[in-house]
Amino acid sequence: MENAINTGSLETLTPGQTLIVHARKVNGNKLQLELGEVLEGNARPQTALGMFNQSDDRFNLTSKARRAWLTCEQQDAEKLLGIDLGGEYTTNEMGHVVKSLNVLNPVVSGQRLRVQIVETTDASEWDAANIETRAKRKGKDGDFITHKGMYIFTQSTVVVGEPQNVFLEADAPVTTGGILANHNVSVETGEIFS
Repeated sequence: MENAINTGSLETLTPGQTLIVHARKVNGNKLQLELGEVLEGNARPQTALGMFNQSDDRFNLTSKARRAWLTCEQQDAEKLLGIDLGGEYTTNEMGHVVKSLNVLNPVVSGQRLRVQIVETTDASEWDAANIETRAKRKGKDGDFITHKGMYIFTQSTVVVGEPQNVFLEADAPVTTGGILANHNVSVETGEIFS
């Protein structure tokens, strides 16, 4: 299978498909390829709220794609992917110099490039210094999601072949308020008090 530019888009990406979204110029005269993939079982169900607000960017479903970045030498990437990464680059809304690629299901040496997600409670120095933005949350500014009481951090990487995703089981949400059904039973242990 041959890699081709403009064969897909984030808007039409379905579970199991991968997309090289764009190439970005970064320090060291290198490029950084941004990949997006909608993970199996991770697709959001379509809701009436989303359908009736599809013109509002805050309801944009392209956020369903998990992202990973691959820093590379342009000549090596061109050789491996068989596509031209030269030519015209533009400055996007974030001030990054990028070239749109939209390569659907990219292949290298007969194997697909995929996004691999590994959740961990081990924080890097960067994670620890930036918990507000690095720890897993329920929505952009929602409550933190924890595993055994510890923050969850996500490591996204680009892999060749089948990804080995690792998702940690989230702690049950902490309930505040509410009415205790039976004052004589411990909710944590089930112990019955007289």
